[in-house]
Amino acid sequence: MLKVLYSLSWGSYPLAASHRMEIALALVSALLFALGSVLAQRAALGEARAGPSSSLLLRMARRPLWLAGTAADALGFVAQAGALGAGRLAVVQPLLVTAVVFALPLGVWLTEQRLHRNEVVAAALVVIALGGFLLIATPSGGRGDAPVSAWLIAILACAVACAPLAALGRAGPARRRAALLGTSTGILFALSAALTKAVVDRLGGGVLHVVAGWELYALILVGYVSMTLNQLALATGALAAAVATSTALDPIVSVILGLTVFDEALHASGPRAAGTVGCLVAALGGMVVLARQQSDSVAA
Repeated sequence: MLKVLYSLSWGSYPLAASHRMEIALALVSALLFALGSVLAQRAALGEARAGPSSSLLLRMARRPLWLAGTAADALGFVAQAGALGAGRLAVVQPLLVTAVVFALPLGVWLTEQRLHRNEVVAAALVVIALGGFLLIATPSGGRGDAPVSAWLIAILACAVACAPLAALGRAGPARRRAALLGTSTGILFALSAALTKAVVDRLGGGVLHVVAGWELYALILVGYVSMTLNQLALATGALAAAVATSTALDPIVSVILGLTVFDEALHASGPRAAGTVGCLVAALGGMVVLARQQSDSVAA
């Protein structure tokens, strides 16, 4: 899978080490996130009724598989940060969608899940569509030192979008609550990725430069709120709606933030613009199918 996406997207980039690095690290990050998710799922099998939920985290922390999954997630975040530092938000975050593709063979191998034909077709669609997006749109440009004014507009826009979604997601049918909370989660995941890129950029000036900047503390705050909303979305029980909406909104908002905050560019006009949008829609459609299937497996 790594080889397929790497070769599909290669024609859109000059042979520069930074371009190779952002694609490779983004795919490695997606693989590690998928591994962490599957290992956590494997560790949680049979745990739902084994004692009070209040002590669930402590019980899971005694399981080597759960700890391995947590370590994989941590390494995935490091790889994501490296990819964002080396490349563009409009490239890295869409490529992280492949985590739901990597989870398929890992789930078959580690949790003995059955692989269905529609999942294989959806996975192929995601890979081909993402490769098409990189080939057609050829994301380029970008800056690491975005002005504060651009950040204020972006953060305010995300807050204005997420606040009513989070409020409306506290009542009503479970499916609707999961979709609303998942949507706000996906928006904040994208904002967290953008702030991670900013923090990594400041890291070039040393640790003190990072500590002295506002981006680190904004990342901690946004990360905390996004994870809280994600847990609330999952707690509704409508896993498919929660996972699909959060995973779909993340790459969409990330592309927007890349274009507006970091001054990245998509070389798509006329028919190429239609092809770019079509590829993103196709990739997200395949991802939604995979998210629904995997959420149903977790629920079962």
